[in-house]
Amino acid sequence: MQISEERLRSDIEKNASFGAIEHEGHGRTALAGTPPNGSARDYFVERLEDAGLDVKVDAVGNIVGRWVPKTADPNADAVAAGSHLDSVREGGMFDGPLGVYAALESVRAFQDEGVAVERPVEVVCFTEEEGQRFGSLLGSSVASGQTSVEDALAHTDDEGVTLAEGLETIGYAGDGRVNAEEWDAYLELHIEQGRRLESAGVPIGIVTGITGITQATVNIQGEANHAGTTSMTHRTDALAAASEFILDIERAANHTVEAESESAVGTVGREIVSPNSTNVIPGEVTLGVDIRDIESDSIANIVRDAKKSLERLEDERGVSTSYVTDLDINPVPMSDRCQDAMRQATEEMKLDAPKLPSGAGHDPMRIASVTDVGMLFARSKDGISHNPMEWTSWSDCATATRVLGESIANLASN
Repeated sequence: MQISEERLRSDIEKNASFGAIEHEGHGRTALAGTPPNGSARDYFVERLEDAGLDVKVDAVGNIVGRWVPKTADPNADAVAAGSHLDSVREGGMFDGPLGVYAALESVRAFQDEGVAVERPVEVVCFTEEEGQRFGSLLGSSVASGQTSVEDALAHTDDEGVTLAEGLETIGYAGDGRVNAEEWDAYLELHIEQGRRLESAGVPIGIVTGITGITQATVNIQGEANHAGTTSMTHRTDALAAASEFILDIERAANHTVEAESESAVGTVGREIVSPNSTNVIPGEVTLGVDIRDIESDSIANIVRDAKKSLERLEDERGVSTSYVTDLDINPVPMSDRCQDAMRQATEEMKLDAPKLPSGAGHDPMRIASVTDVGMLFARSKDGISHNPMEWTSWSDCATATRVLGESIANLASN
């Protein structure tokens, strides 16, 4: 199957112009429900219609373009593929749009070459994958039935604007609900956001599963006091205790990597210190903890060690602590059937495509609850993502799109 690299590149570059920022590289800010996101959606819908696809926008702004060739049974469950068009603040040009336009380019290649498929093919753009404004994986959560339309539309941003209001502002308050349970399968192509494929010297990888994620808020209470008049033996320093906790998380994650699972990670990425004054001993620290792995047991073990660390700090440092779980998502394996379809495609193209887990969350982890899902990764330069310097070569984009298209054809021909 011949992919038009020029056509694919043109679409992704055009999308990158919506919300473009002045920065070295190719940065953009297109938060869900903002004018740049609206412009990106307008262009996408235009390109879907140019390709002859029937377009539907549901009540939470999910966009689906449906193609039913003459060879397909219009009543058969469709094979769907896509991603998202929203971005993080000052993000890159490939995260999300590559998957959306690779799916569309696959359909255009089918049309150009008269590829015969027996199922309809749907090209999908989910609303608010990144979670930068209303909540992560929101559109796919609705499509999979895990969140109601009403609840999703009521989500608010930091200024109190609801998703419903944001979609209305940009003209994408549709109706009904995209139902992913009606899909035969869902595939997504995404940049790797890591260095494994680059290190292996290959352009494409097959994802075996998506990491589980546990996030928690940890609070450590000490006693604020004068930095100059309080002796070292009479201090209850919340920040010193927090520093030990952070190192304990790192130690627990490293131990898990060595003993159980190479993909385990633990991070303390947020810290709020009070009163945050140079001449005052910190009296309170709030930490944001993120623990991930492809294995549930590994996550549980790091969480256990985190709680043991807090117990030790209470005993040894006299602080009081709390651990509140904010998010708990189980690891999600990719369907064997979808992996087989992708493996068949790479073998036919004589490509080495290693299997690897995803350390980041993606929409397929929601869709997997109702149908078979699969993911492909395209090589990322230096592993950079969520950054204007994010880059995947155009030849790698085209190669990965060919694999996606062949995989869609394999699934849609059965």
